[in-house]
Amino acid sequence: MAFFGKSLTQMQEDALLIQQLKNKEERALSLLYDKYSGALYTMILKIVKDEGVAQDVLQETFITIWDKSDQYNHSKGRFYTWAYRIAKNKVLNLIRKREILIQKDDLSVYKIEDEPKKTDEDITKLKGAILKLEKHHQKALELVYFQGLTHREAYKEMDVPLGTFKSYIQQALKQLRQIYGKAIIVLILISQ
Repeated sequence: MAFFGKSLTQMQEDALLIQQLKNKEERALSLLYDKYSGALYTMILKIVKDEGVAQDVLQETFITIWDKSDQYNHSKGRFYTWAYRIAKNKVLNLIRKREILIQKDDLSVYKIEDEPKKTDEDITKLKGAILKLEKHHQKALELVYFQGLTHREAYKEMDVPLGTFKSYIQQALKQLRQIYGKAIIVLILISQ
């Protein structure tokens, strides 16, 4: 039986992990990180557009989840929704602190520069490189990076064991890194 796309077993596993998190069991935090960090990171990076800053915000998000785990109430919503709100608030606070929108120097309007044209070329090249991957690697990348599913959601979608799914992601990224280096994740996220 599924409840909004989640089986009863998944919901029970989540409830157990969340209870363990509230009991300050580090293993639970690690498993929840594995499950939700990809989707949260994607949202954060789309807003801040800086991989280093996005990683910092993601880390701060999970520190807050750890510190405030006792405040999570399953009757008020899903754990992911609660974690998403924490991440979104961290991003918004960061933007406010940066005072990006406040004009300081003069009364003219700041010119927003277009992204370099090279980005379009890179995205085209990336899509071509992805199409050269084996079909199961393509599907794994699509589910995690383009559809925003967590690894635990995506492996079930592909109907393979979790370890196998994670190896698909690792193998695909390794192949793409040979072409792009460490910038591959940024290119994947920009192309969404």
